Amino acid sequence: MDAKSALLRLWELDEEEHGRLLFSIFLSVTAVLCGLVPYFVVSSLLAALLAGRGLQRDEVFLLCFAAFVGYLLRGILYAYALSVSHKAAFSILREVRWKILQKLPKLPLGTVADLPVGEVKHIIVDQVESTERTLAHLLPELTANLVGPFCIFCYLLVLDWRMAILAIVSIPVGLFCLSFAMRDYKERFEASVAATETMNAAIVEYIGGIEVIKAFNQGAASYEKFSRSIVANAAYFYQWMKDCQFPISLAMTIAPTTLLTVLPGGWLLYMQDYMSMEVFVTAVILSLGVAGPLIEALGFIDTVSQVGTVVASADKLLRAEEQHHGTSDVELFDAGIELTDVRFSYQDGKEVLHGVSLALAPHTLNAFVGQSGSGKTTLARLIAGYWDIDSGSLKIGGRESTDIPLAQLYDLVSFVAQDAYLFDDSIRENIRMGRPQASDEEVERAARAAGCEDFILRLAHGYDTRVGTGGSHVSGGERQRIAIARAVLKDAPIVVLDEATAYVDPENEAILQRAVARLIAGKTVIIIAHRLSTITDADKIFLIEAGMVAASGTHEELLEKSTAYRAMWHAHVGAKDGDCHA
Repeated sequence: MDAKSALLRLWELDEEEHGRLLFSIFLSVTAVLCGLVPYFVVSSLLAALLAGRGLQRDEVFLLCFAAFVGYLLRGILYAYALSVSHKAAFSILREVRWKILQKLPKLPLGTVADLPVGEVKHIIVDQVESTERTLAHLLPELTANLVGPFCIFCYLLVLDWRMAILAIVSIPVGLFCLSFAMRDYKERFEASVAATETMNAAIVEYIGGIEVIKAFNQGAASYEKFSRSIVANAAYFYQWMKDCQFPISLAMTIAPTTLLTVLPGGWLLYMQDYMSMEVFVTAVILSLGVAGPLIEALGFIDTVSQVGTVVASADKLLRAEEQHHGTSDVELFDAGIELTDVRFSYQDGKEVLHGVSLALAPHTLNAFVGQSGSGKTTLARLIAGYWDIDSGSLKIGGRESTDIPLAQLYDLVSFVAQDAYLFDDSIRENIRMGRPQASDEEVERAARAAGCEDFILRLAHGYDTRVGTGGSHVSGGERQRIAIARAVLKDAPIVVLDEATAYVDPENEAILQRAVARLIAGKTVIIIAHRLSTITDADKIFLIEAGMVAASGTHEELLEKSTAYRAMWHAHVGAKDGDCHA
């Protein structure tokens, strides 16, 4: 996104603050014009003295008072303009962040889950914050700092067009020098954003994985990766600033040197009687008022160049395609699920499900099995509403899934993942997330059904014990039981279970299996199976291969008719026997 488009997009995002921003621009322009009064007063006094024209004391006092008032008003109006623009800017930042936070729940759940944590934080916190300078300073100050020199230039044109030209000769030379620093600015800034995002991701990964790093004694290697990303980020910025230092310094040195051309050029014109002393002195004094505001204006070139990349990142989230579902709750006939010729591809456009057709009868236990990467988890998540299908038909309760409002769809399905996430809150509130309006008694009943109460009551604060970020203060098996209690409390008619007992110890496995049995009773259940021995009693098993249903049936039927399933079963049984002999 170029700077012009980015500024227009920012203007669109802050419709409610247009009045404040325009008012701050007006105040800034007025402040600059007031700031020019002392220049006119001084030039008038000097011109009168050099011309030998006597001035009355009252006249001198009046001129000096006008200069003082102009200077004072400049400071007051400028401060007020910045106050107004900052209030507008902070209001806009709040609104943009709020819009992003409102947008995230409307995006496909799978898309949000796949976003790197470091990238999302960088956009919402850092990049949105960096637009503050654009909103609070660029619009009012840049406008004012261009208006002031423009007014002086126009006045000099009236006095003597040659002096007007001499007053601005140094500016294009300075801009020419600055162009060497800005010629590849957009590409460099985008690379700096990427370097910062990489560093943020490395920091989050390092901190999040510190337990594994220490457990496997990988501190040195992991710290090296973490340190390398920080050093690379710092080195990039250092080299960039080093490359820009000379042309920027040269530009900032040359641009304000208006007197280098105005004094000799004006003196030559005066000596040749092309202008009067009054005009010469006035032009010299006023030319001093050109440099300051323009130097301030040049300082915003960096901001203007950055704004395109900064706004593009936030705008990418704000314009991301939402899931389009019905807006009014629909009546469902049952808890059955039917897929017909369903195709689906991720954002990269590569199709991962190819014409999947299957039917899950209400209140039945179903299992998706297959090799890693076969598409079984993607298929289950499609049913749970993580994404919308590309083509085909996905019906739940006899209704197209896209006709069902997202809120109703999420109420219909409980998804229990292997890596269940818990929030840094009490056990009670983590379970209550399944149904926020549930009473304490209902929460505790769900906890008992999920086999949680035995370990909860052993804790000093019981149900009010905080579990830490991600559930770091409880064990993996306890996290799973809390997640199952949450699903029990929700009591959704459809349960998608990413086999919760796949990686737990035997004691926890027995507890979890009993909890799962209570959870799925009377539900339409989909189990993403990692161990075939856990789904031999399923009403129907679907073998997923390369994004297609290769075979379906009961365990016995698949052993008889599917070579691939039979091979998987023999491999599973062989692995179990190997474990026993070991």
